[in-house]
Amino acid sequence: MPEQVRERKSKITASRKLLLKSLLLAKATEELAQERTEKDEEKERFLGERIPPIRIAGLSFAQLQELCQELHEKVNVVDEERYDFEAKVIHNTREIQDLNLKVFDLRGKFKRPTLRRVRVSADAMLRALLGSKHKVSMDLRANLKSVKKEDSEKERPAGVSDWRKNVEAMSGMEGRKKMFDAAKTGSGQ
Repeated sequence: MPEQVRERKSKITASRKLLLKSLLLAKATEELAQERTEKDEEKERFLGERIPPIRIAGLSFAQLQELCQELHEKVNVVDEERYDFEAKVIHNTREIQDLNLKVFDLRGKFKRPTLRRVRVSADAMLRALLGSKHKVSMDLRANLKSVKKEDSEKERPAGVSDWRKNVEAMSGMEGRKKMFDAAKTGSGQ
């Protein structure tokens, strides 16, 4: 099965891939140039419709000053409109962001970032979180309580012992007699 995957992997040679890539890039640059020329033509057409051509020939100095004042007034009006539109756009984007936050809060869902797997030891993680305050060692065996065998044997009651040791001694009638005698002496005291 892996042999079939290797055979299917590359049907196109590297030179063919390079040729196709260069053809795609050439076609894309042609389309971009064509798109730019179309935008420029559309801009010229739109400006031709909106703004009539200015006739300066044969005007006196006073008439030219009046024309400049009119053009300045028109420019000021357009700048005010542009500023108003920009303010509206900024206000709307802020409002959209606030509403998106409210929607996320109401749903209880937040955008979770994609996490990458990082191999870090516990000591390195604590050092990164706590900084220079990190003095705790993650050697868990060192923190365990040590138990001595002698202490655990002393804690066991003397009467309780391993039952496997006394199996042969307690078997038969003699063993039962010993148990009976031990019970009498224990209750008689």
